[in-house]
Amino acid sequence: MAETILGATFVTIFIPASCLIGILFALLQWYVVSLVKVGGGSSSNGNKNGHSDYLLDSSEEGGDEASVIEKVKSIQEAISEGAESFLVTEYKYLAIFMSLFSVIIFLFLGSVGGFSTDLVPCTHDSAELCSAPLANAIFTTIAFILGALTSTFSGYLGMKIATYANARTALEARKSVGQAFIVAFRSGAVMGFSLAASGLLVLFITILLFKIYYGNDWVGLYEAITGYGLGGSSVALFGRVGGGIYTKAADVGADLVGKVERNIPEDDPRNPAVIADNVGDNVGDIAGMGADLFGSFAESTCAALVISSISSFGQERSFVAMSYPLLISAVGIIVCLITALFATDLFVIKNVDQIEPALKRQLVISTVLMTLGVFAVSYVALPSTFLINVIGKESLHAKWWHVWLCVASGLWAGLLIGYVTEYFTSNTYSPVREVADACKTGAATNIIFGMALGYKSVIVPVFAIAASIYLSFTFAAMYGIAVAALGMLGTLSTGLAIDAYGPISDNAGGIAEMAGMNHAVRERTDALDAAGNTTAAIGKGFAIGSAALVSLALFGAYVSRAGISIVNVIEAQTFVGLIVGAMLPYWFSAMTMKSVGTAALAMVEEVRRQFNTMDGIMEGRVKPDYKRCVAISTDASLREMIPPGALVMLTPIIVGTLFGVNTLAGLLAGALVSGVQIAISASNTGGAWDNAKKYIEAGVSDHAKSLGPKGSDAHKAAVIGDTVGDPLKDTSGPSLNILIKLMAVESLVFAPFFAAHGGILLKYLS
Repeated sequence: MAETILGATFVTIFIPASCLIGILFALLQWYVVSLVKVGGGSSSNGNKNGHSDYLLDSSEEGGDEASVIEKVKSIQEAISEGAESFLVTEYKYLAIFMSLFSVIIFLFLGSVGGFSTDLVPCTHDSAELCSAPLANAIFTTIAFILGALTSTFSGYLGMKIATYANARTALEARKSVGQAFIVAFRSGAVMGFSLAASGLLVLFITILLFKIYYGNDWVGLYEAITGYGLGGSSVALFGRVGGGIYTKAADVGADLVGKVERNIPEDDPRNPAVIADNVGDNVGDIAGMGADLFGSFAESTCAALVISSISSFGQERSFVAMSYPLLISAVGIIVCLITALFATDLFVIKNVDQIEPALKRQLVISTVLMTLGVFAVSYVALPSTFLINVIGKESLHAKWWHVWLCVASGLWAGLLIGYVTEYFTSNTYSPVREVADACKTGAATNIIFGMALGYKSVIVPVFAIAASIYLSFTFAAMYGIAVAALGMLGTLSTGLAIDAYGPISDNAGGIAEMAGMNHAVRERTDALDAAGNTTAAIGKGFAIGSAALVSLALFGAYVSRAGISIVNVIEAQTFVGLIVGAMLPYWFSAMTMKSVGTAALAMVEEVRRQFNTMDGIMEGRVKPDYKRCVAISTDASLREMIPPGALVMLTPIIVGTLFGVNTLAGLLAGALVSGVQIAISASNTGGAWDNAKKYIEAGVSDHAKSLGPKGSDAHKAAVIGDTVGDPLKDTSGPSLNILIKLMAVESLVFAPFFAAHGGILLKYLS
């Protein structure tokens, strides 16, 4: 095998250096956002809020500057307090779960070698001795805890940034839509860069520390590191499900009673559920999304590292080549930093029509730059030729540019999925307008058209994923698929910034409404939010597409680690697992949607009770009991997140232990094939219904005006469709990509136990 151009010293410096650059850039963005004051602070510019221009537009109606800012400050504090209270309580539950699961990991993996401390022959060379079984159990457990803590930090950090930025975005919207856009985007960038950089830095440091014990035993080292991905995805699952139930329970309660029954605007302060609804944006769309994408990054990196450890540069112990997956992420941070400057410094948003193109420009620029960056990294960090082990076949001879093509296929497949998602979820195009038009004849036809749109939106993304898989496997087997997933996530910082931008803008609109700002301000925040909804749907498309590639790579690593020579679907054990695995996403979706329905039912009843029994709410004389609605969402989401979480976490352990490695292989394959398509359909259906409602509410075109105004029969039908779609796009859909990844990485972590002791029931029956 040829040597790499890069040296180990450069890699050891470059990866943490890029992480530190990303963190410093995030801190800079936070500092710029902090210049916008929300009460309680004096400014040298007097009434100019730290800027050269006054916040208050000359046409601003109602309320002086001080009173409006004081309202904004109190609303922000209420949202922040509710979000923090929920996450702290949720993390207490998770601490208990993670402690118990850490014990399970240690006991299961330690039992493989009888908790022996003796060194065992290496898998790559039986003449050498490698790590003891007890050490593997200990290090995997430590990696699991580190992954869980980093994922928890990611979610909490996102929530704090979002609740810090929402009021500032609302205040800047009083000046111009451009100023509001910059604050929202910079705030999203704080989350994007800090999460991507801290996740990579923790993983790299963990690898270096573990290497002190493992030495040149790359296989043992990276199998222990898979615990990092498992910990990250475990927290992400509960964060997505719990946060999704919270936000959608509040959203459904606020919409059904407030909009449909009482005919009051969205985010009206008279609605008792309005604070809970805005809290939900932060704990579901921000904290849950942050933990989710961190889990995707951790799992895709772990999958690539495990597979690389059994390739020729793993056997020949090339540190530089083994670090290639980490270098991809490091280059991604630098690329995304350059890309972010196009949104904040190089181009100025002057009107609402420029918002969505600016966000889409971020995706295109980052993809083009990342393609070039990965080409350079592939050339200098990989050997000119090397071998990759292929399960059940002869080793594959690969070249450095083969691997680059694999990464590029993931990058461009992700961009294609993003644009297809935009086509089916943006009200700029005909599919969403057809859904809006169907509202003329009622909610039933709206729902029929929306479901058809969701099913149709699956076609192109699946072909894109299939093409990327085929190309990557042809050139570099399972390693190619793993790095293709990393390619799709290579622009993670940009994706996170765009994803976080949406809920921040949504919250800003709610604060503007509740603080009594004029209609022009609300129109600006609605425009920001509408663009955010589309880009959020694009982000979910990226997450689901990468989940498919990550899961397949993890599946390949599991098959190798479990000692399965071939996965034969004709075999009874495997086919049974296949068909049961294909059913699991439906079971999981049923549980999460019913959980949202149960929580929403309690919320609807409480909002109705307050409207009916508290005289003066509708007239604005009496303040609703916001805290009661926050408490209902909190209690319901924490209670309801446990059963679907347990289903995902326990299924691989039960199936592997009772039915063996072949049945579990079938289960993983079935869940992957079924889950990806349900997730795409659910996310796009919900996104289309949401934007069809906003299309009618905005009333920009003659067609939209013919369907409106707010409160018309068509608008009410659109609100019902949006309400039905809420749990699809924000709870079940996004959570499904975690389901397929988490079961795969969990199976990989426990593969040694299943290979040694699995299939207890089948052995007994035979």
